[in-house]
Amino acid sequence: MSTAKKDYKRITTKSLFDMKANGEKISMLTAYDYTMAKIVDSAGVDVILVGDSASNVMAGHETTLPITLDQMIYHASSVVRGIERALVVVDLPFGSYQSDPKEALRSAIRIMKESGGHAVKLEGGSEIKESIKRILNAGIPVMGHLGLTPQSIYKFGTYTVRAKEEAEAEKLMEDAKLLERIGCFALVLEKIPASLAEKVAKSISIPVIGIGAGGGVDGQVLVLHDMIGMTHEFSPRFLRRYMNLYEDMTKAIGQYVDDVKSQDFPNASEQY
Repeated sequence: MSTAKKDYKRITTKSLFDMKANGEKISMLTAYDYTMAKIVDSAGVDVILVGDSASNVMAGHETTLPITLDQMIYHASSVVRGIERALVVVDLPFGSYQSDPKEALRSAIRIMKESGGHAVKLEGGSEIKESIKRILNAGIPVMGHLGLTPQSIYKFGTYTVRAKEEAEAEKLMEDAKLLERIGCFALVLEKIPASLAEKVAKSISIPVIGIGAGGGVDGQVLVLHDMIGMTHEFSPRFLRRYMNLYEDMTKAIGQYVDDVKSQDFPNASEQY
């Protein structure tokens, strides 16, 4: 049973534990730059994810794989300068942690030192256990990510729902418990059956944030550009668009073009 919502002046990893314990859902959105982060933070979002989805929505790549560690640090430092309340979690990009735990630690340290972020997120379970442990041993908070892991898209070959089969569902549950056991402070579950996601959330003590994982988890995350309708090509079932900014911006910019061409802008009151 939920209790009264607490007014957190600054969100920490402990705040998220408390929210789960109190039955308060956790809100999480992506941001990649100072201006958007400032808006997201002032609106009361609990966690800002500087996602490697910047590769898609900011740089126009087809997948998240091309974005580099330097680019992630640039985006994360821009976000950190814009926030006052939210916890900032930064994705470790593809290739910066999978093969070598020492490289994983170096990558995480660079993000924490050079961007000022508060935690890092890694995709995967038992196969990257040693990398996660090495980062945690250095005192850096780690958020896990299971289910659909976009950095492995060429392995999966599709963005379809994961863990529908029993064997994969059992592996996901085992990995979730492993991530809790080794010390991750939270876990993202992406595009898995809602019943499985709820079962995971009830089986572990750390907060579980879902994206396309139903309402039985401890919080939700969406990509900001999708949620406010700046993108319009991407329409999965789990996405709710709260605005149609693509249409509004296109109309406004078109009006500006018309006003410049017709010499309506600037008018007498808009010049010196």
